[in-house]
Amino acid sequence: MNDVLQIFDPAYVLRNALYGGLLCGMVLPIIGGLMYVRRMVFLGVALPTLSAAGIAMAIFWHATFHPDTQHSDFGLALLGSTILTTGTLSLLAVLERNGRGVVEGRIGVLYVLAGALTILLLASDRIPEAGALNALKGQIIAISDADLQLLVVCFTVMAVLLWGFRKELLLVSVDRDLAISLGKQVWVWDMLLYGIVGITISLGVLVVGPLVTFGFLLLPPMIAMHVKLGIWLAPVVAAVIGMAMAFGGFLVSYQLDWPTGPTNVVIGCVLLGFMSVGQWCLKKYRKPKVISSH
Repeated sequence: MNDVLQIFDPAYVLRNALYGGLLCGMVLPIIGGLMYVRRMVFLGVALPTLSAAGIAMAIFWHATFHPDTQHSDFGLALLGSTILTTGTLSLLAVLERNGRGVVEGRIGVLYVLAGALTILLLASDRIPEAGALNALKGQIIAISDADLQLLVVCFTVMAVLLWGFRKELLLVSVDRDLAISLGKQVWVWDMLLYGIVGITISLGVLVVGPLVTFGFLLLPPMIAMHVKLGIWLAPVVAAVIGMAMAFGGFLVSYQLDWPTGPTNVVIGCVLLGFMSVGQWCLKKYRKPKVISSH
């Protein structure tokens, strides 16, 4: 009990890791919910890897062309990751609108290409191995006060945009044809959504790493959709579940000395498993209603 109370102490040494994880657990599931209803789950696998490639490109560019210039590692990685992720999303949207090629094929190519580029760019002797690996695995344990403040500001802006334009973003995501018939500028809302997705996923990869980012994007929305509370309430439930995953994962990893990120993912999978088994049991053993003939 004392260990749990210690976590809430303002002087706790890992407080930034806890707050950063909770922020990712709150915002990433909302983004994942929009991707889920747009049937972009497979893209959610490729985007964190693409974001990692953007981080590697930023590190390589800085180490090659500006080795003596001082920059914030977090800010530089965020810039490279956001530019590559958002730009690629916009290109995919243009290709999809023109009906060129198979969407799943393009996403698969992006996934393998981004993974290969990340390895090749970081293979240079100019790049400090430890710092690059920390940036790609997520810096949640070592996140500084300045980086946490940047995370709070960016996620707050993203949350305000999502809330302020929730009707338009949901309409474009759920029923694109209806949005067009109502005279909505669909491409405008697509670009806004892709920009939000790019920045949010880039921040998530920097803080918790690609694997955990995808876990937060996928697992809480899937659990919320199982509850079937409606499309408006599902993002809120997903955000609550994501924060519970982040907090529970932090507690378990603290007690068992496990890595925090993978622990979050395992807890999310356990929750999804319990939800699926519970629904299966209810469906199998629920007594059918007897309709009276009188």
